[in-house]
Amino acid sequence: MDVSTRASTKLPPPTFRELFTPKLVTLLREGYHAKDFAADALAGLTVAIVALPLSMAIAIASGLSPEKGLFTAIVGGFLISALGGSRFQIGGPAGAFIVLIAAIVERHGYDGLVLATAMAGLMMMAAGFLRLGTYVKYIPLPVTVGFTAGIAVIILASQVKELLGLDMASEPAALAPKLAAIWAALGTINPSAIILSMLAVGLIVSLRRVRPHWPGMLIAVTVTAALAALAGLDVATIGSRFGDIPRTLPLPSLPSFDLATLRAVFPDAVAIALLGSIESLLSAVVADGMTGRKHRSNCELVAQGVANVASVTFGGMCATGTIARTATNVRAGAVGPVSGMLHAVYLLVFLLVAAPLAAYVPLASLGGVLAVVAWNMAEKDEFASLLRASWGDATVLMATFLLTIFEDLTTGIAVGVTLGAFLFMHRMAEDVGVAAGGPLVAEDTADDTGPARTAYEYGSDILVYRITGALFFAATASVSSVLDRIGEHPKAFILDFEDVPLVDSTAAHSLEAFVLRMKRAGTRVYISSARPGVRRALRSAGLRSPEITYAPSIDAAVDAARETIGEGTGKA
Repeated sequence: MDVSTRASTKLPPPTFRELFTPKLVTLLREGYHAKDFAADALAGLTVAIVALPLSMAIAIASGLSPEKGLFTAIVGGFLISALGGSRFQIGGPAGAFIVLIAAIVERHGYDGLVLATAMAGLMMMAAGFLRLGTYVKYIPLPVTVGFTAGIAVIILASQVKELLGLDMASEPAALAPKLAAIWAALGTINPSAIILSMLAVGLIVSLRRVRPHWPGMLIAVTVTAALAALAGLDVATIGSRFGDIPRTLPLPSLPSFDLATLRAVFPDAVAIALLGSIESLLSAVVADGMTGRKHRSNCELVAQGVANVASVTFGGMCATGTIARTATNVRAGAVGPVSGMLHAVYLLVFLLVAAPLAAYVPLASLGGVLAVVAWNMAEKDEFASLLRASWGDATVLMATFLLTIFEDLTTGIAVGVTLGAFLFMHRMAEDVGVAAGGPLVAEDTADDTGPARTAYEYGSDILVYRITGALFFAATASVSSVLDRIGEHPKAFILDFEDVPLVDSTAAHSLEAFVLRMKRAGTRVYISSARPGVRRALRSAGLRSPEITYAPSIDAAVDAARETIGEGTGKA
């Protein structure tokens, strides 16, 4: 198929409506029946049972009161499902945010977190409307594995206080000071807390193996709460530390702010927006892989932005798509977004009816829940595999991992993505520099279907060279050094671009210098088989007629060269 045919059959770009119509609307258009609602109702209940203890545990680990996690799961979870671009996404508070939220609360208080999250929500909405959601796929795997493992380590460290029942007046958010504070408080270990936390972890792990469909986390929290109450154990509970959980959603409000406050929390807002976008779109991709469906990434970003603004307006915290709860939703037989909306409704019913029961939950058992979450978050097999894969992947992985732990999440992701980009460019440049085990530019235009042809097959006055691979700035030095070593100056020099998928401005200007050198030596340069995009880049750099002659193939270039120099055509 030639270029004109491909262009004529190219599909038109998606419309605004196609990009930003929520999957809920699509589902209702396709037809939604009673049996579908029944399936979603059951799946939503299953997810709510998982989300109930987890939402409170994440809020507490973030330095907030437990109801803020419930508010987030109710408001944010409902809107993410109702407005999102994924059929199965479950939104709410996520373990990945714990270290980030804790640091923000430590620096700016809860009001600072509200402002940062609201700003992040607006950023996510803008990113969605600007159609930037598709670019998240360019974040390298070593970066995602590295920062996820780093977050898992920090979450586990944040739960040592609750797992051991330590008496600590304050707990720093940064890892190194946190470990120092924990070490100083080891003399206050509470054996009862250790028993409850170990029991919670044991129940969750055991039930996952023998009864994987049972709500292990909720059962563990319920059993340990009953044991602590009946045995009169002296351990911290939600009630003893935070008081009673409110039995209704608060009225919407935002704190007062000024320009100086907005500037202070702006870096945190960027971090929340970046992490929320990555986490939610990765979760949507996981759901796609499990169901064969395809999410709308930009619509999902807009929904995430709306959900974050609404969540903190109603007294919550950062919300995002959650991989574990989304996978639970799919496995529970969900049909569409209604299951996620119902999961939020179930949590609201608990808040209205049974909130006082949460006061009896030991913090040690919630620490056990988050310890299991942290262990599951760390993709241990993937981490080990990437360490063995190559020095480049291992470098990106460890840089992201260590910076996430000892610096902050934003720095870890930024450095990891930058290193990943340089690694990619280095590999691309190496691919150009060594084509099929040979030199960068080979005096050989053989293909898989015919015999090799030497450069002198066309006569001593015509020289043919082939460039293979992407010709961009990282490969320019290698290309230039090879071309500059060409000592011969025939009457016609043909550069075959058949295997060059792209050319950037740096490489194009380097070729221009080579063409000028050839021109001064009396050699005419021909470029054959250049793709339309490559040809445009070369022409933009000044490689135009009459200095350059473009030909659709090597044979056409040879014929044009012979006609010009008077060989084989009878023309002088």
